[in-house]
This record gives sequence, structure tokens and C-alpha cells, in this order.
Amino acid sequence: MSSRIPLRASDPLPWLGGLLILYLLAPIVAFVVRLGGGVSSAPGMFSALLTSLLTATITATIVAVLGTPLAYLLARSRGAISRLLLALIALPLALPPLMSGILLLDVVGPLTLPGEIFGGKLTDSYIGIVLAQTFVAAPFLIIAARAAFAAVDPALEDVAATLGHGRMARFAKVAVPAALPGIGAGLMLTWLRAFGEFGATLILAYHPYSLPVFTYVRFDETGLPATMAPIAAALAAALIALLAARLRLPLPLPASPGPRRGRRRARMPAARPAAPLSPAPLDFAFSKRLGSFSLRVAAAPASPRLALLGPSGAGKTLTLRLLAGLVEPDSESHLLAGTEALHALAPERREIGYVPQRPALMPRRTVWWQVTLGVRADPGLAAWWIERLGLDGLQDRYPDELSGGQQRRVALARALATQPRVLLLDEPLTGLDAPVRDRLRRDLRRLQRERNLCTVIVTHDPEEAALLADEIVVLGEGHVLQAGTRESVFAAPRSQHVAGLLGIANVHQAVSIAPGRIRAGSVEIAIADDEMPAGTPVSWCIRPERIALDGAGSYEGTLVDDVDLGSARELTVALGSELELAVRTASREPLRLGAPVRLHIAPRDVSVWAVDQAKLRP
Repeated sequence: MSSRIPLRASDPLPWLGGLLILYLLAPIVAFVVRLGGGVSSAPGMFSALLTSLLTATITATIVAVLGTPLAYLLARSRGAISRLLLALIALPLALPPLMSGILLLDVVGPLTLPGEIFGGKLTDSYIGIVLAQTFVAAPFLIIAARAAFAAVDPALEDVAATLGHGRMARFAKVAVPAALPGIGAGLMLTWLRAFGEFGATLILAYHPYSLPVFTYVRFDETGLPATMAPIAAALAAALIALLAARLRLPLPLPASPGPRRGRRRARMPAARPAAPLSPAPLDFAFSKRLGSFSLRVAAAPASPRLALLGPSGAGKTLTLRLLAGLVEPDSESHLLAGTEALHALAPERREIGYVPQRPALMPRRTVWWQVTLGVRADPGLAAWWIERLGLDGLQDRYPDELSGGQQRRVALARALATQPRVLLLDEPLTGLDAPVRDRLRRDLRRLQRERNLCTVIVTHDPEEAALLADEIVVLGEGHVLQAGTRESVFAAPRSQHVAGLLGIANVHQAVSIAPGRIRAGSVEIAIADDEMPAGTPVSWCIRPERIALDGAGSYEGTLVDDVDLGSARELTVALGSELELAVRTASREPLRLGAPVRLHIAPRDVSVWAVDQAKLRP
């Protein structure tokens, strides 16, 4: 499908852009017209051209080697010092090149200490030309590369760290390839600026002639006609460089385990993972302050399958990043896998698999490359997980050729191909269509059972937590609100706030009227707690699926609504004039709106809190 924008004659945008194009092209067109009248010879022009080509290439190489790491560090820094450094680096762009040359004379001129040490060879030499070009051209690469690094998804490097790559490897294998288009654009601007540099070069290195200086000398000695040949040479060289930069050459793929050539990958026999072991559950405690947010969390689950449940901003992702070693805790903390201490290890040494909220796949890299990115990745094991997760046949595709569900499965296969001791999943199913989400849920649950995986999953979905974890830690505002087995947490929420986070629909206000009895509106509800003093204001809840339709039930109500959800029906039943309960049932018995129904509510299924408990917060 075409993405072209239809243009109309009344549209001012093409006319505005066209005016600038006309202005930019007019001098070149006028020069080409004059060029038709012939060109006088220009002795020494080719030597000057070679000088400019050579020094511009050397300059671009120096700036690329030194400027790319600097741009990366500036992009990863968020302080006032980095902003000040960036402003100072950009200063040469605001200075007339002539002034830049004068400033350089104060540093490398013949009368300076460096000039005396090198015997005056830092000026009027190829070195002087390179020094002048580097000073005025370096900001183009640094600014462009910094913007490109800042746009790279930080999760890419986080994942690479958990896959065993150290700082330099993450820079070379992840950050640079991901930012390569921006780095390439900055490098081309740097080369062009160096190739055309005149003012600083004229001051610092009059000899040997670069092409701009040669053109100036010809113009000064003979006039305009003598500049035709060098200008034509400069235009031709710049045009060739620009066209070469536009060629879509295949990007080299950094080495990763497993044989492949470009998009053609040798078939790798699948190797089934080692027999499942008994995974050691985690024991951890962390504290971390970020701005006004403070996190303090601790858990020692008996099960290797744990869920961190809570709303957005509760600290779930931060906890997961602390587990992975991607964030340093503020004070004394610990992370144990069984008896083995992991908290003192760098993230690349913890042998933890990490699946972030977004798949964090490398652009312009194949599925096979992504899955075998880990230092400990086994190609045979990678092939097994690719087949196991339904990705066979997609090994040579790129991320933009995959659906959202396929991208999530690639991220999961990438983490599992290293056979991690712990798998961390940060809301891996958020944003997926319902059928895809349900399939991946089932896939994850089956993998947990079959491969005995130790997993920590972050989610805000109670159903997802119940499906993928045996124990649940409920977080709110950076603190643990409740922790325990799945059954205990869902059966007895510690507070009204926790009940809301667990998605329990029936949360209501009442007052205690006697031991084991509360009144909600005009209805008396039997409860298991027989120690609540009479007259105590309370909140209470009951899960919709715990309420049964029962002709002999002790609660009579009126059917207000009936919604068929496919796998179940959700009824809304009014008890008296002030209380409505949601009831979830598998019964297919036809019911009429407004008809009387009877409900059975077991006292042990009713959770009750005094008002001060109901409002409990961390």
C-alpha cells in the first residue's frame, strides 16, 4: 500500500520547500552553465585534491574512533556536567573557522610547548591540516551520534548484560550497531566538513595546499576563471562521497554463536535442554530511592515460581531490575538462589535470563542472531527453543517482519538459549491481542512445568499471576502489601487495597452487628470472624466465583444483569436496595432479568477488615 501524501496545487508546503531548493541549486546550476564555456588548466590541483581527500579521511577516522565513545557516554549521562560538555563541544560550530585556527595556534603553534616539542611540525604540514579539520568537524559526529545513542532502547543493553556481555561488548555489539544510521550520518557530515574546511586550515597549515586553500590562492592570484577546475573537482568528489554513502550495502553481522551467512543460515540440529533440576527459590531484600520514590521489598518464597503483582508505579519493574543486577541498591541488600549469593555478582555473571516489557530486539538483525546473542548461548539449544516456541522457519527474518507475539517469543527464546538459573519476565504479555496473549500464557505455564524453570514474573493482571506463579508478592507504592501462596493471597486479602489489586469485584462497606455478623445496607451477612466488636465499621469482599446460585440459599435477591462471557456468565444480583453483588457461574440455566434468585455465601469466603485495616497502605 502506498504511503505517499497526495499534493494539491493549493498546498503551501511544496512551494515553501521548493523555494529553498531553488536557492540552494541556483549557484550550482549557474556554475555548470559557466563550466560549459571551458576550463583553464590548474597546475597543482590534483595534489591539493589528494591532500583534502586524504586528510578528510584521516580526520573522519580519528573522530569516529574517539568521538563515538564520547557521544555514547554523553548520551548515557544525565547531569549538568554532560550538558556543559556538550555545549563546549558544539562551540566550534558557532565560531568563524578563521577564529578556530587562531585558537589552535595558541595550543599547537610554533611558539607553544607542543610546537617546540615537535619542532614546529604541527603547523604547515599534513598534521596541521588534520588538527584544523578535527577541531571544526568533530562536533558533527558527536552531536549526531549522541542523538542516535539516546534514541536506542536502553533495554537492549540491559538484555545484553544479562546475556553475559560486559560493558565494552555491550557498547560494540549492541549500542553501536543499533545507533549505526545516526553514527553514519554524523560521520558523513564530519568528512564533508573536513573536506571543505578552509579558514582554520589557512591559519594553521597554509602549506601543503588543501583544495579549499588552493582554490583561494588561485582566485587571489588570477581571478574567477582560474577557480573553475578546483570547484568542479570539489563538487565531483563531494557528490561521489554522498552517492557512496547512500548505497544500501549489507550491514556486517557481529559474530554470535552458530553458523550463518547474511540471511542464509546453516541448519543447526536442535539440542534438547538438560534434564530438569530442582530449581532453588530466591531469597532477596532490596531498598532503592529514585527521586521521590522509595522502594523497600523483601521476599523469601518457598516456591521457585513467583509473581510480583501491583499497579503501575508500585516498583515491580525496579525490583526485577535489582534482581538482574541492572540497578545498584542503596544499602545493605541480598539476593540468594538457594545458598548461592548472587548480589555481589555483576549482571553478566548472574546467569539470569531477562525478558523486558518490550521485546528489545536488535534492529537489522535476524531472529537467529537475536536468539544466539548470549555469551553462554548454545546454538543447538537455541534451535530447540526456536522450534519449541513455534518460531521454526522464521530464523532469517528481521524484527520488523515479525508480529508482536512472534517478537515476544523471540525474546523468550533468547533468554532461554543460555539455560539461565532464573528467568525474569517483565509484563511479557502486555499489549498483545487476547488470542496471542492466551497462547503465550499457556506456553509459559507449560514451560514452567516441563522444564522446572525458576521464574519471577511482573504483572498487574491477577489472572496472569495466578496462572504463572505459586506464590505472589503484592506491591504498592514501593512496599510489600501482602505475600504468600497464591491460594492464601486470593482467599484472604490483607486489606481492601489488596482486594482491589487482586481484581475482586465485590468490595463493600458494612458495620459489625454481632460476633460473626455484619450488616451491608439492609442485608445481614454471616462471616467467619466472630471476634469483631459490634458497631465496628468494616469493609468486606467476596470473590464472584465463590457465590453460588442455590435455590436453598439463605440470601434472596433480584437479577439485575446477565452477561455471557463465553466460558462463564457474570450475573449482577441486587440484595435489598443498597447492595449489588457480581456472581460468576458456569450454569446455563435460563434466567429472566428482574426474576428473584437465591444465593449461597459461605462465611469462610468473606474477607472482612476494620476500616483502619481496609485503608491500610504501605
